[in-house]
Amino acid sequence: MPKASSLSKPTKKAKLGALPEWNLSDLYPGLDSPQITRDLEQADSDCVAFEQEFKGRLASLAGGEGAGRALAAAVKRFEAIDDRLGRLISYASLVYAGNTTDPVRAKFYGDVQERITAASLHLLFFTLELNRIDDAQLEAAMREPALGHYRPWLEDVRKEKPYQLEDRVEELFHEKSVTGYSAWNQLFDETIAGLRFKVAGKSLAIEPTLNLLQDSDGKKR
Repeated sequence: MPKASSLSKPTKKAKLGALPEWNLSDLYPGLDSPQITRDLEQADSDCVAFEQEFKGRLASLAGGEGAGRALAAAVKRFEAIDDRLGRLISYASLVYAGNTTDPVRAKFYGDVQERITAASLHLLFFTLELNRIDDAQLEAAMREPALGHYRPWLEDVRKEKPYQLEDRVEELFHEKSVTGYSAWNQLFDETIAGLRFKVAGKSLAIEPTLNLLQDSDGKKR
């Protein structure tokens, strides 16, 4: 049995150094990349064009000949636009989450969020009108494989039907989302991230401070 003196002493914890950051280049090269400007402008024009082509027409498409194919084409275009918007807001959100105390990132996130909210206002009619289509008509249209492909999404949209408000009220809530709950969420995140606590002569953020409450060393706890 080895002597106590020969037992290896615990080594000091190595310093972590600079922490890794997300590589978001698969979405966009950087905050100032021309691809972001291009996609924002493309989203603006696509949303307006989609509204001009389909607003007020979904009921007639559902009741006309080839309803399944016509509605499927509309949903496919909506999907493509939504994918572009999702790509933009995903990048902006992840960049912001990487450092919520950085004013440059916060401004970028706020600007992109505002642009997407304004653009997507032109898409709001689509799900509202889909929910006004008669159940039997929509079910018949979904027998067409092209529209049946979107059945899970359509069924999720239909679940919101009992809670759907008048169009102008829905638009109002949508427009106010940036300055409503989203603004309060962003303020909360930035406030929490900016908190600093003096612990044993060090200035710590909230997470490492709370971690000390679970430290194995009773004195640190």
